[in-house]
Amino acid sequence: MKHQTGFTLVELMIVVVVVSILMGIAIPSYRAYTMRANRVDATSALLRIAAAQEKFYLQSNPARYATTAAELTNAPPNGLGIPSTDRGYYNLAVAAGPGGAATGFIALAIVDPLGNQAADDDCGLFTINEQGQRTAQSNGGMVTTDVCWR
Repeated sequence: MKHQTGFTLVELMIVVVVVSILMGIAIPSYRAYTMRANRVDATSALLRIAAAQEKFYLQSNPARYATTAAELTNAPPNGLGIPSTDRGYYNLAVAAGPGGAATGFIALAIVDPLGNQAADDDCGLFTINEQGQRTAQSNGGMVTTDVCWR
């Protein structure tokens, strides 16, 4: 009799189960990591808007901040030239501050509901104002600034 070599069905099933368990742990961890990394798309865009708003304020007569999406999307010198975040994970908006456009602004980055970042429930909305105050909210409305603006 010849001795046959190879794997039994039981051995193959054990390998499949072990690989499945490892993948069940690794894939959600990787997805959470990419969600956190993609938040930089919103924060960097808002910081660019804040810097561009200061430039817009200095160049406009009378002095005021940009308050419409058209002013954001128009090319300089009439606009800020920032239509959206670099990777498109967030939609941008800008509005006058509580005291009006002459004294302030608020810029928002809202997660695109159809994009790759839509499942990020922790950081659905980022904001920054003329004083550099940063906030973030979860999709449920809970303040998550410390988690989102790292």
